[in-house]
Amino acid sequence: MKSTRILAALVVAVAATVGGFYAGHMFTGGDTVAAPQPNGNAVDQLWKATPPGASGTAAPLASFKGKPVVVNFWASWCGPCVKEMPTLSALQRDYAKKGVTFIGLGVDSEKNVNDFLQKVPVGYPVYVTGFGGADLARSFGNSAGGLPFTVVIDAKGQVRSTKLGEVDVAELKHTLDSL
Repeated sequence: MKSTRILAALVVAVAATVGGFYAGHMFTGGDTVAAPQPNGNAVDQLWKATPPGASGTAAPLASFKGKPVVVNFWASWCGPCVKEMPTLSALQRDYAKKGVTFIGLGVDSEKNVNDFLQKVPVGYPVYVTGFGGADLARSFGNSAGGLPFTVVIDAKGQVRSTKLGEVDVAELKHTLDSL
């Protein structure tokens, strides 16, 4: 009897998650960052993207080309994402002096991203990618499609590290110090 209730709760949770993703997709009008093309590399696809910023104004990510960049794929409903945001914001302040830029790509709806940013201020630019952000993260090797997912790109456009899950601060600092 107890295992039947657990199984039923699990089925309801999975259905709610899938329904939430679908509803979010429908509420955002299906607008997402273009899925990466199979022939292009992930960094090129990133620079071609023009997602809306949290303010709603589209911004070309190509403006970050030629600079060291930390790209963090996240969502407001992702516990580890939320937990690491203050750490990433603090690192951004520390490494801005060294020319490193941090950007957040919200794999979420514009409303959810803006609601989150009202509660948790972040000191770096945040963009809304919708479900296309998950496709873009996959092009960087995140085959699981999990979040958070962080990518460090050097000034030459080479991926220096990727991390699925909450960042390891010492590891990220080591990578950034080597740029």
